[in-house]
Amino acid sequence: MAAFRLLLVGIFALILGYTLSVGAMHGYNLVPIFFADIAAMTWPGQFDLDFSCFLILSGLWVAWRNDFSTAGLLLAPVASFGGALFLSAYLLILSFQVKGDMAALLLGTRRAAQRTFGVD
Repeated sequence: MAAFRLLLVGIFALILGYTLSVGAMHGYNLVPIFFADIAAMTWPGQFDLDFSCFLILSGLWVAWRNDFSTAGLLLAPVASFGGALFLSAYLLILSFQVKGDMAALLLGTRRAAQRTFGVD
């Protein structure tokens, strides 16, 4: 778990530093650039579209992990827009809350306690 936590801290620091640097040089108005790349049907657009799908899945997982509770539904769009910056911080915090139990971290405490991996 220590190596996983170190990875999460590294990802958070890397993305935060890179984001702040790019934002300082080019501004923080990413949305028009992001969608213009997709509309242009270029490789950067393909990457942005693929990444958007990962972000949607990330938000859906956060909501599911929290049993679609109010907190989970509020965190889902944060996960979708926050990307790896949010997810690395979220997983790091969870890793301490679940005391290193990877099943609880990934599944949520209720599912991990039941150890039922089938359909709910």
